[in-house]
Amino acid sequence: MSAATDSSGSAASRFAVTLIDLLDRVQYRRVSVEEQFDPVYALRYAAYRREDFVPVNSQEMTRDDYDDAANCYSFGVYIDDALVSSIRFHVVTPDNPTSPSRTIWPEILEPVLERGDSYIDPSRFTADHDASLAIPALPYLTLRIVAMACEHFAVRYCISSVRAEHSAFYRRVFGSQQLGDERNWGELKFPVCLYAADVPVIRDRVADRFPFFMSTPEERAKLFDGLGKPVQAIAPTARMAHRLRLIEMGAA
Repeated sequence: MSAATDSSGSAASRFAVTLIDLLDRVQYRRVSVEEQFDPVYALRYAAYRREDFVPVNSQEMTRDDYDDAANCYSFGVYIDDALVSSIRFHVVTPDNPTSPSRTIWPEILEPVLERGDSYIDPSRFTADHDASLAIPALPYLTLRIVAMACEHFAVRYCISSVRAEHSAFYRRVFGSQQLGDERNWGELKFPVCLYAADVPVIRDRVADRFPFFMSTPEERAKLFDGLGKPVQAIAPTARMAHRLRLIEMGAA
């Protein structure tokens, strides 16, 4: 990460402005549930194979049954029309409990659903190697999708199943707290820990510190509504959403 990500005051502000400017070159595209050979699946495979995290397969794709779940959303992040990263998430509710992380920590996440709460469960966060070196802020651009999903689906928690060395990022940026110990999942050859952020508690703080996570209702509707509709590339609206927030705060 850039040194600005760990700073406060003017350095953090400069970082936020830089990210909003970079978003002008970004588009998000939702993966069609009917497309079995979407480039996102190839990107996953290449990213995992680079570190020998998954076995070799002849199709050079990484896809699993969770991609077919009714509550699954997968996205590719494009900069200047080139695919640079991807992420998948499940909207997990008592009525639709399919969740990769619930498979790993059932004794922790099933009680969340039993008391009527819901959560976003991100997974398959992968990036193009060259793009990750050229654009250190790529995790922020990608996780913006998850931040928007938390807002759109009005969930209580955003959970994160992450490698231990990545946990500091989630604690610092989202205020995530560790809920579960290290465990392994599926074919991945590395352990992950369970973290969770209480969305109503951290929403305003994250928006104030990292305004590039903000979005308009129109952008969120285009990204997440109508899974049966044709897939399209969506341009971010963080700049507009931030401007509207400042106007509202001034009026208040």
